[in-house]
Amino acid sequence: MINFTIENYLRISWQDVILVCISSLIIVLVCRKYFWSKLLTFIEKRQQLIQNNINDSERLKKEALEVKDQYDAKMRGAAEQASSIIDNAREQATLEKQQIIDAAQKQASHIEKSAHEEVEREKLEAQTQMRQAITEVAMAAAGQILSQELDEERQKKIIDDFIDSDGLGA
Repeated sequence: MINFTIENYLRISWQDVILVCISSLIIVLVCRKYFWSKLLTFIEKRQQLIQNNINDSERLKKEALEVKDQYDAKMRGAAEQASSIIDNAREQATLEKQQIIDAAQKQASHIEKSAHEEVEREKLEAQTQMRQAITEVAMAAAGQILSQELDEERQKKIIDDFIDSDGLGA
């Protein structure tokens, strides 16, 4: 028997190496016979699962980019539509503004014309009243001067003719 010492324990012998290699080979052969197919199946399933996850993530990324592109297109369309609405509102406001200005100018012109007509009417009315007042005063004066030589209608006609020919009435 070999004495057991620490030096003997740490030593490497060729016999031990060969025995370890043979036993390892036997273990590998047994494992290959009974467990290798299961191990390969497990690895293939794992690879397939990983590949499916990669494919799904790429598909989701592609779908997300498509949705983003659609959203961007809608946003551009909305911006263009908003710009169009604003432009239309501006044009409508400009038209309404011009219509209001035109209506106000027409109304002001109408009011001015009515005012001129009213002034002209009042002027004619004042002239008529003044003519009547002058006629009455002249008749009263002429009546006292002539002392009833002419009748009243004849006196009015003479005075009206005098006023029209002298320019006092107009």
